[in-house]
Order: sequence, then C-alpha cells, then structure tokens
Amino acid sequence: MLALGFSSGLPFLLTGNTLGYWLRDEGTTLTAIGLLSWVQLTYSWKFLWAPFIDKADAPIFGALGRRRGWMLLAQCLIGLGLFAMAMTGPQISHAALAGFALLVAFSSATQDIVIDAWRIEAASDNDELSLLSSAYQLGYRGASLMTDALILISANHLGWPISYVGMAILMTVGMLATLKAGEPLRAAQAVAPLTMKLWRRLFDAILGPLFAFFRTHGVLALLMLAMISLYRLPDFVMGPMANPLYHDIGLSKDVVGGVRASVGLWTSLLGIAAGGISAARFGYMKTLIAGAILQSLAIACYALLPYSGGDLVTFASVMAADNFATSFAGVALVTYMSSLTSIGYTATQYALLSSVYAILGKFIKGFSGTVVDGLAQTHAQMDAYAIFFIGCAAIGLPALILVLALTRLEHGSKPTPRAAV
Repeated sequence: MLALGFSSGLPFLLTGNTLGYWLRDEGTTLTAIGLLSWVQLTYSWKFLWAPFIDKADAPIFGALGRRRGWMLLAQCLIGLGLFAMAMTGPQISHAALAGFALLVAFSSATQDIVIDAWRIEAASDNDELSLLSSAYQLGYRGASLMTDALILISANHLGWPISYVGMAILMTVGMLATLKAGEPLRAAQAVAPLTMKLWRRLFDAILGPLFAFFRTHGVLALLMLAMISLYRLPDFVMGPMANPLYHDIGLSKDVVGGVRASVGLWTSLLGIAAGGISAARFGYMKTLIAGAILQSLAIACYALLPYSGGDLVTFASVMAADNFATSFAGVALVTYMSSLTSIGYTATQYALLSSVYAILGKFIKGFSGTVVDGLAQTHAQMDAYAIFFIGCAAIGLPALILVLALTRLEHGSKPTPRAAV
C-alpha cells in the first residue's frame, strides 16, 4: 500500500503546482499558469470511465487480474507521458506540453480509480481500512516530497527536463508494487454475471453505483456530497499560486526544496499519523471538523509570506503548518469517503466521491492567477498575494458548517458502515 500510494501521488504535482514552477521559471504569466492547471480537471471526470474499469479487464495486461491489469497499464502510460513532457517543455511548445500533461493526468486518474478500489477491497473491516488509508497517504506524501521538494533541487542543478525524466523512471516503484500485489478476493464481486443481459450489465455498471449509494445513505447522501465537494476547496484554489509566490519573493529552488524535504516531510508524517489516530479514536466526523479548521488556519498563514522578505524561519513555519494541516485533512477525508462505498461498486463509487471532492476546486483554481493579476492592478503585487490567500482560507467555512450539520444529523461519530452486496 505504501508503494502504490507513492505511485498514485507521483504524477499529481508534475501536472499541477510543480509544472507551474517550471512555467514561471520560463516567464509564463500567472493567468496562463492558472489556466494550464485545468489539465487536472481530468481527475474530476474519472467517474465517467470508472464503470468500464470496474467491469472490464485491461487490454494487454488483463491476465494480471481486473485491478492489477489496469494499474500496470496506467503506470506505463504515466511514465511515457512524463518522458514526453521532459522532451517537449515550455520552450518548444506550450500546447504540446499541455497535451502530454493531459495524457499523464488521464492515466494518473485511471490509476487512482484502481488503487482506491484495491485499497478498499483489500481491507477486511473499517479499522483495517483506516490503517490502509493512512499507509496510502504516507506513500502519497512520500511522492509529494519527490515532486514538490527534491525535484526543485534537481531542477536547479540539472534542469527541468532531466528532473522530469527522473520522475518517469520512478514510476517503476508502482509497477513493481503492482506485480507483487495480490488481486483482492472481493474484486470478483464487482463483475456482473456473464449470464446477465447486456443492457442490464450496462445499467448495473453505470447507474447501479449511484443508486446503491443513495439507497444506503438516504437523504443524507446529498448533504454528504455537498460537504465532500467543498472540504478541500481552500487547498485546491490556493495551490497554483504558492510556487509563483516563492519565486516572486526571491526564494531559491534549493531553499524551497530543502525546507519541504525536511520540515515539510516531518510535519506531513505527523499530520498523517495524527489524522489516522484521530479517525480511529474519535471517529470520522470529529476528525473532519478538526481537519477543516486546521486547513483554513494554515492557508491563512500564507498571507504572512509576501511581507516576510523571504525570511527562512517564516517560510519554514508556514510550510510546517500547511503540511501538517493538509496531511491531517487528507487522511480525514479519504478515510471518510472510503467508508461510504459498497463492495461490488468500489471503483465507481469511490471515483464518483473523489471526483465530487475535486471537481469544483480544480475548476475554480484555473482562475487563481487571474484573480491575483486582477488584484495587482489596484494593489501592490505582494498585497494582491496576501488578499488572495486570506480569501482562500475564508472559503473553507461552508465545508465546516456542513460537517457540523452532518454530525448533528447522524447522531454519531461514524458514518453508515459500508454495505455488502
């Protein structure tokens, strides 16, 4: 699970915030960086092809099993896409770079569908699911260390193209894990009987997961989906502007990478551990409440950086707060969403939930650069950044209100257990 989590996390920032740093180094405008972040909207539409992945074997690699076959195919495509990005770069063509980034994002989203299904189907109960979710987050954060921190040091000394080739090679970690992993026994429950009529199998694949979700959770399902869609909104919206801010206040890539690899790593691990312990001891809902509060407070701290003059202590403190809060909130939401799925529709339901949680934020963040550039027309550049980050923190309030409402309505600390087919 650690290795598969690493494989899942590796491509994400390489088509998002880290790509934004590369683009800013080449003089790309903030507006263009924000718009290019829309390639990550692919992750938000993965529920559209998740039913097919839930019910059909992968081409070429299908002999490995339903889950492992799709994992290995997606990992190969991610590696090829990252290599192509390295060979293209913004110097040759922004359009080609965006196209290859889109291939990586699509393949990465497909990989996420299958790894999430594997994680849920491999767990024997909710306690084990919490442990696997924490392990997944730990591996994911390890990949973030590579793509958010160490790659900056590499890019500073070796250049961006070589650094991206190195990331493509690291996808072999996921490939080896896929070959080593076993196929979950309960994955067979996701297969519609071959004797079932074709139209019935299509209905079961596409609409069955949605009907099963509303049947299990009733009227609370709408409130759950609304909360999930807003929970990580502050983090998504501020994301594309973080690296350009570091660039504009004069922090070198060595400094940013070094702080992320040291302070950022340890506070991420603490956040993951704290989130996992909190979910097991206090329940999902109380953990979600704490995560929502911590996340907004940490993002508000970013408003200090524009006035810090690149002070290392201030930067490290903000990084510590952000990494702890983001990791804690990530474990809280992943564990909660995992608990809501029904075996038999695992891949599709979790893809739907993870799409719901990401689609609004990934759409809105495309305008983040436009907002900062617009504020800079009437304010100093650093004031524009500060106002933007305060606004990002404030948009976390609706999610907190919805979590509190769900907690009150459910009259308990845990959501409805996963339903069996």
